Amino acid sequence: MKLLGILDSIRNKLFSYDKWNIGYISQTPENLILTQRLNGKINWLREGAADYAADPFAVNINGHMHLYYEELNFWKGKGVIMMMDTLHFRNKKKVKGIMKDSIHLSYPYLFTADDSLYCIPETGSAKQVALYQIDVENPSKFKKIKVILEGQAFVDSSIIYFQNKYWLFTSVSGKQGELYVFYSDTLEDSFKAHALNPINVASNVSRSAGRLFIVGKKLYMPSQNPEIRYGGSVMINEITTITETDFKYNTAFELLPQLPYDQGLHTINFAGDLLIVDGKRKVFSVLGPVKKVIRKFRNLNKHN
Repeated sequence: MKLLGILDSIRNKLFSYDKWNIGYISQTPENLILTQRLNGKINWLREGAADYAADPFAVNINGHMHLYYEELNFWKGKGVIMMMDTLHFRNKKKVKGIMKDSIHLSYPYLFTADDSLYCIPETGSAKQVALYQIDVENPSKFKKIKVILEGQAFVDSSIIYFQNKYWLFTSVSGKQGELYVFYSDTLEDSFKAHALNPINVASNVSRSAGRLFIVGKKLYMPSQNPEIRYGGSVMINEITTITETDFKYNTAFELLPQLPYDQGLHTINFAGDLLIVDGKRKVFSVLGPVKKVIRKFRNLNKHN
């Protein structure tokens, strides 16, 4: 039995790799805060060929739901932003107008302001956070409006209008336990840094895991929990105080991944009565060892 356990461990370590997919469940923000759990079984999309389909953000445009997400093909090595106008990967389109293919793209954070639809995708490798406007007549077309922040590898930036200000929550790649908050009266004005930046928070709070949302008059921020593994689960945090000079939060509860994608959950977003999520499972392949070597080589080059 011990030998079988060792062999199984070796098989998992050498021949497995991560596969991310997108799913949905019927649930409102109010119900999530009330029940503090997912409302039943997640409906998973039929997997596409890509290794990574995650960071889903959905929005209603002209009466139709459009879903934006990160897609990553392992052999290409860099994420791109894709869009589909139905919940099926066969209808996907590559978003145009963000950046060159040499930049890794992810986390297409969507929000509306003054009847316009905007996106701040993660462009950490370009060391900037930029605001894009989406053409509602051609939803796969983005137009760059302005650079909000620059100078550091900001990741998973999230923005919301709350208490008469726009609040931008972001993190710097590799710095767990540090949350950066910026604020502005309008999208046209420059964003100012919070007086406490970087704000010291728990390691499972510092990186956003989806769109901030309001229930009643309370502001909630989903965050990624990396304590067991990358993207292991999502924490729901209530922001109890937020001003230009003060910030307090309370972690309310945790959302765990579901079978068969029980190895990870790191993005949740509401779209009307739907809760859109992502999930990770392990896939076994003879190419597993090759992928692991290539990944290690890429990581070494990234840090050199």
